Amino acid sequence: MGVLGRVWSSALLLAVAAGSGAAAQSGAAGDHTAQRPEAHPVLVELFTSEGCSSCPPADALLRKIEGAHTETGQWIVALSEHVTYWNRLGWADPFSAEIFTARQNDYGERFQLDEVYTPQMVVNGDLHVVGNDADAILRAVRQQSGRSAVKVEILSVTTEGGSVAVTYSVSGAVPPQGAEVYVVLADDQDTTHVERGENAGRTLVHVSVARQLMRVATVKAAEQRTVMIALPERPGMQYAGSRHLVVFAQVAGLGKVLDVASRAVPQTFPTVQPAAAAVH
Repeated sequence: MGVLGRVWSSALLLAVAAGSGAAAQSGAAGDHTAQRPEAHPVLVELFTSEGCSSCPPADALLRKIEGAHTETGQWIVALSEHVTYWNRLGWADPFSAEIFTARQNDYGERFQLDEVYTPQMVVNGDLHVVGNDADAILRAVRQQSGRSAVKVEILSVTTEGGSVAVTYSVSGAVPPQGAEVYVVLADDQDTTHVERGENAGRTLVHVSVARQLMRVATVKAAEQRTVMIALPERPGMQYAGSRHLVVFAQVAGLGKVLDVASRAVPQTFPTVQPAAAAVH
C-alpha cells in the first residue's frame, strides 16, 4: 500500500518498472487525510481486470504510487476500477462492475480510441497511458501541475448502519460548463486467489479498489452537500477490513479532474475476517 509523504522520483519509477524490491515501500493502508499543504492532488484511475494477464504488473505499480508525492509536488490519489469484459474468458472478477466498464468506454470515446484496453491508467481525466508503463505515468502526472481554481474538501465521514454519510464541499471558480461531483467508496486493499483464466493459480493484491462510484451532483457554483453511500457486501476472499472515500470534481462530460480529496472511513462497524483455510 502506498505510504503518504514519500517522494516518487524518477529513480524510484525506474526501479519500479524494473521490479526492484529495493524501491518498494510496504506497510498498512496509508493515511487518506494527509497531504503536504503545497501538494497538488492528482487522480490516477487504473482500469484493470483479474482475468487479464497483463494487469498484475499495473496493479503492483498502483500499489507503489498510491498515496505518493512526486518530486515536483503532485500527490497521487489512486483508484482501481475493475471492468467486466474479461469475465466471459474464464474468470469472473469479483470486483468488476458495469459502471467501471461504462466509465472506461466513455473515456475511450473522449480520447478517440479505436477500442478500450487493460491495463489503462487515466491521469486526472486528462491523459491516458498503458497502465504498466511507469515512465509514461510519471510524465503524465508531472504534467498536472499547479493548483486548480476549484477546491474539494471532505468535511465529515460517519458510518450509519450499512451506509456511510459523507459531507463534502466544492468551492472556488467552477467552470461555466459545470463540474460533476463523484463520490467513490474504496477498499484499502483486497486479495484474491484466482482459480481460472489467464491468471489461474496467482494470488493478486489490489489497492484502493473502487466498490461504489456515484455521480452525486452537477454544480455550477460553490455548494456543500451530504450524501449516503451503501457499504457493499464483502466478496468471498481476503479483505483487509478498512475503506476510504474519494470525492472529486470533474469538468462535465468526463473532462479534466479539477480537484480530489480522500478520507478514511471510520471503522465503527464490526468486520468479520475469514479464516485462512476458507480463502479460495
